[in-house]
Amino acid sequence: MDAADGHDLDEAVTRRAILLGKCGDDSSMDVRRSKAAAELARQDLSLDLLFADSETGEVIATAPGRKVTLNVHVTDATLTGDNPVARCEETGGPVLASQVKEWLQAPRTTVIVRPVIDLADCVPVDSYEIPDRHRARVQLRDHTCRFPGCTVKATRCDLDHSVEHARGGPTCPCNLVPLCRRHHRAKTFSLWRYVTVQPGHYLWLSPNGRHFLVSPKGTKVLATSRRLDPDDY
Repeated sequence: MDAADGHDLDEAVTRRAILLGKCGDDSSMDVRRSKAAAELARQDLSLDLLFADSETGEVIATAPGRKVTLNVHVTDATLTGDNPVARCEETGGPVLASQVKEWLQAPRTTVIVRPVIDLADCVPVDSYEIPDRHRARVQLRDHTCRFPGCTVKATRCDLDHSVEHARGGPTCPCNLVPLCRRHHRAKTFSLWRYVTVQPGHYLWLSPNGRHFLVSPKGTKVLATSRRLDPDDY
C-alpha cells in the first residue's frame, strides 16, 4: 500500500473511532476502531462534522475526507527537475518527485508550504517550556533519540536540556536533545552522562567509563575509557 494511502486509512479509522466516542459509544478504542472500519466499508457519511480551529481559523472536515500530514523536504533542484528525489519525514526515506506531485493533486488535499527552517538558528527563550518552532528544529536536526544506538524517531521523544534549565541551561535548540522516555530516564536517574560537543554531536559516558560519540553518521565507540565520577559532565 502506498505510504500516504496507508497513513490516510489509519487516520480515517482513528478519527471515526474518536467521533463515535463523542457521539456516545462507550466501547473501548479498539472496538470503536473496528466499528469505524466497518463504516468506512459501507461509505457511511453520518459523521460528517466541520469545526473551525480557533487559532488558525482553518475549517477542518473531521470525517469523511482526507486528513493526513506528510512532511516532504523538497530542494530547489527537485523543483527544477535536476534532482527527481525528495525526502518524506514520515517514511524516513526518499520519494520520487512524481509521487509528491501525485499527492499534491489528490482531491481535497490541503497543501502547506513552509519557509526553509534554519537548523543553526539559536534564539533562546526565557521559559522552561519548549516552543514548537524549537521542537521542529531539533527534530529535523537529529531525526532520532540521541542515546547511543537508539533509533526511536525524534518526533516520539522528549526534549532534554543538555545543561539543566535549573543550572542556567537555556531553552534553545543548541541546548535541546531528543531522548526517548527510556533513555531520558537513564540520563536523569542513572550514571549515564553526555555533553553536547556541538549541536547534533554528543559525547556519552557510560556508568562503566566507556565513551560513545553520537553524530549524524551514527554511534562510534571511542577507545578512551576511564572510571566515572558522578560529578562529571
